[in-house]
Formats: sequence, structure tokens, C-alpha cells
Amino acid sequence: MAILKGAEPFLLPGGEHGILLVHGFTGSPSEMRLLGESLQKEGYTVLAPRLPGHGTSPSHMAQTRWMDWYGAVEDAYHVLRGLCREVSVAGLSMGGLLALKLAAEYPVKTVTALSAPIYIADKRLKWLPLYRVVRQYVPKRRRPLNVDPIYSVGYDRTPLTSLASLLDLIGQVDTVLPRLTAPLLIVQSKAEHTVCPRSAVHILERAGSREKKIVWLTRSGHIVTLDNERHTVFTAIASFLSEPEPGMNSIQFND
Repeated sequence: MAILKGAEPFLLPGGEHGILLVHGFTGSPSEMRLLGESLQKEGYTVLAPRLPGHGTSPSHMAQTRWMDWYGAVEDAYHVLRGLCREVSVAGLSMGGLLALKLAAEYPVKTVTALSAPIYIADKRLKWLPLYRVVRQYVPKRRRPLNVDPIYSVGYDRTPLTSLASLLDLIGQVDTVLPRLTAPLLIVQSKAEHTVCPRSAVHILERAGSREKKIVWLTRSGHIVTLDNERHTVFTAIASFLSEPEPGMNSIQFND
């Protein structure tokens, strides 16, 4: 299966602290590239795998499930452990869920969840079983971003079988959150329309980590690694990686 231009996995060599970056649902490693380059400049080794079914075609993705995506994250983790003395993991959207699951099941120094969904804003999800009877895909709207399109390679339609598996993954991650002990950074925009911002509060309150915090954004959409406040995101992650801060910041948010 041919990989779309720009959707290739990447490895950016650096120091003994490796950062595993996990892209989002229907996206590709491209949406993590600018973050990866920023972290490499800080001295980290960065690895961003391409999840199965992503960066190729929607029909290919329709044949994959969350177990396939998580298996690729596990493989990348072991590769990075072979290259580096310690590993941190950060993920965007569904990648944030996979990062949380990995951190609950493997030794990591820190975990960062960006726009990770527990509550999804699309009210049509309750009709998903019915939609799957009559169609295989639904159109996916992609918000214009002020970056080169090479950093935003993804699909314009969503396979409904894979969407159903994403919902299963949310349940799996919610179950393991209390087992999480690594320092946890959550980044969430209050202005986005894909993930309900209360997802961030749920993750923070349910996670077993003693050191955990939320960074709230106000001018970004769902893809915070490419949107208006991306440099704020990059700075927050770099600061967290170098010296995770104990305790929480404000978690209050009126949905």
C-alpha cells in the first residue's frame, strides 16, 4: 500500500531521552512533525510511527482496529527504548488515548495527552450503529490551518468501522487511567468543536498520576500541534519534559 506524500513515519536523532509522538485518528505523522522538530532542537530523540491504516487510504484504514494502532505504538516504544535511556510519550487526539494506555502499561518518564477524547462533541454518534448499516464512510471536515499542507496529511472521510473501534478504545483507556503513575500533562483547547473540553478534566481526575496538570488553550481548534497556539504547546511540553511540576493547575470548566 502506497504511503501518501508527507505521511511517512520519522525519526529525529538526538539525546538519551526519547520522545514517542503518536498522531491522531485519520491523520498521519505529519501533524506531529513541527512538534518533533521543536523537541529535537531541545536535544531529544524523536520517533513518530505511522499507525496502521493511516496515511494510505480510507479503505485501508477501514480494515484496521484500535488493537492494530496500539500494537504499532508498542512496537515504536520498544524501538525507542533500544535507542534511548528513557522514553516519554505524547499523543494527539486518538494518539493521546494510545499514549495514555501505553503509559499505564509500560515504564515511561512522562506522558502528554493533546486533545484526547473521552467525550466527543458530535451528537450523531448515538446513531452510529444505524449509519453503519447504510454507509461505510462519512465526510470529514478539515479546518484550514495556517501551515504548509505537508504538515496536515490526512483523510477527507472517516471509515465508520474504525470510528466504532475508536469508541471502544475510549472505554479501554478509561479503564486503565487509574493505573497511570507517570507525570501527566494534558493540553486542551476550550474553543474546539471535536472533543468536549470536559474530557481533559475527566482524564486528570481519573488518572492515578500524582503529578498532573492541564494547560488550557483558548484560540485553537482540535489539532493543537498545528494551530494558532502551537508554539505555546511546544513550550509547555518542553518545560514539562525537562522538569515535570507536581500538583494541578486550574481544572474548572463550565461545559
